[in-house]
Amino acid sequence: MVSKSAPPVTLVIFGATGDLTRRLLIPAIINLTRSGLVGDDLTILGVGIDQGDDEFLRGRLDKFLSHLNPHQDEQATKDEAWDSLRSRISYLSGDFTKDGIYDAIGKRLGPTANAAFYLAVPPSLFGPIVEKLATHGLMEETDVCFRRVAIEKPFGTDLASARALNAQILARVSETQVYRLDHFLGKETVQNLMTARFANMIIEGLWGNNFIDHVQITAAEIVDVGSRGKFYDATGALRDMVPNHLFQLLAMIAMEPPNSFDAEAVRNEKGKVLKALRVYSVEEASANSVRGAYGPGSLNGLQVTGYRETPDVTPDSRTETYVALKLYADTWRWAGVPFYLRTGKALTARDTEIVITFNKVPFAQFRETEVTRHLPPNRLVIQVQPDEGMSMEISIKRPGQSVETVPVSMDFRYADRFDIGQTTGYESLIYDLFIGDQTLFQRADSIEAGWAAVQPFLDAWAGGGTFPDTYAPGSMGPASADDLIRKDGREWHELGVVLHQGAGRPV
Repeated sequence: MVSKSAPPVTLVIFGATGDLTRRLLIPAIINLTRSGLVGDDLTILGVGIDQGDDEFLRGRLDKFLSHLNPHQDEQATKDEAWDSLRSRISYLSGDFTKDGIYDAIGKRLGPTANAAFYLAVPPSLFGPIVEKLATHGLMEETDVCFRRVAIEKPFGTDLASARALNAQILARVSETQVYRLDHFLGKETVQNLMTARFANMIIEGLWGNNFIDHVQITAAEIVDVGSRGKFYDATGALRDMVPNHLFQLLAMIAMEPPNSFDAEAVRNEKGKVLKALRVYSVEEASANSVRGAYGPGSLNGLQVTGYRETPDVTPDSRTETYVALKLYADTWRWAGVPFYLRTGKALTARDTEIVITFNKVPFAQFRETEVTRHLPPNRLVIQVQPDEGMSMEISIKRPGQSVETVPVSMDFRYADRFDIGQTTGYESLIYDLFIGDQTLFQRADSIEAGWAAVQPFLDAWAGGGTFPDTYAPGSMGPASADDLIRKDGREWHELGVVLHQGAGRPV
């Protein structure tokens, strides 16, 4: 289906002077402008606490965008799109907790304008801003206009707070007006997961416990906590990544085929997976999890301090920068198949991937050969970032007189086949917000189901009796994470193994 241009809309960005707006939102809208998916009937109203006028915000964005792309030909294209958008950006300054700013927004919008409110603000302001918008009539929809609100993660810090936030928001607006973002779902490879599964019988026919041994989902970062010590010490790797990013990937892998690609049909199937995640006891959570924190050492050739020596981190912090979990989705299709999840900072590579490991082949026909010693299982590696693509690992016979197998990969990279450009991952999400497609956005019940599965781990670690296991910067994480998966006779997939590595080389 050919994408149509978005309808006329005013995008109201709360937190317009922040990093998210200039680094991701505005470049994404420039890309949408260049592609023709948004037109001259899009206007942007920035709202911030910094004093200034329209030219104040435009000037700040000018300065950032001038350093965004060093390639002159691409920069010229960017300037053309930016010039088209720049004059349609305005700014209001005020206190988000006071009525005055909402009166001013209402006057700018009028009663019949389509509006999407984007909350690029700290989570503590999500509920209060939505309440203020509703109180001032800014969320009232009519037959001729829509009103929507987009909310960045994190959506809650545990099950109780997620339920409270959902209740606070849904008491004032309807679920159809709420767009809970997870920017991972804007990645091209993530969106392609459903197509790869449901448009290819060779894949979907093997998709389940009859043929799959286990699934690994990894989101590894090479950067350390850096200047975000205050935020991170109050959050940690589990809250920051698992109930949103990793669970969304898990849901897309484990969901049943929807009866259509309608938003609610897809979200219903994803919600069923999250509700089927086994909720452990506290004791089971402890036995099926590992947490770590990086110590001092060398990272990318630079010396870094240990996490607990990071500015704004308490010296006796028990917050984790790494977490590994073993989970089960108790459905007919996935009964008995473990899902191993891991995420962490200051690791050996930036690598977000899904690894589907299939069952080993029976060895009867190879019993008189050396094959049984080194016949690895088939794997499907889905690379989400940084090198988006897919790789199927299979075994073949090495040329020669003896029966000897070697692993090879059949690789596909998006960049080799398509011009995906300098996208931010927000283009699809912003466009869908404008056209009213909630397929890639999280629903209240799914949010709460994810937190229900995470809560036992939070409870198991709440006592604060032990510190997270220490791991070296630039490593794959703590040794205890290897023990978690090795006790089941399995190994983690090596981080940073790039697609095409070894492709086409003699073996």
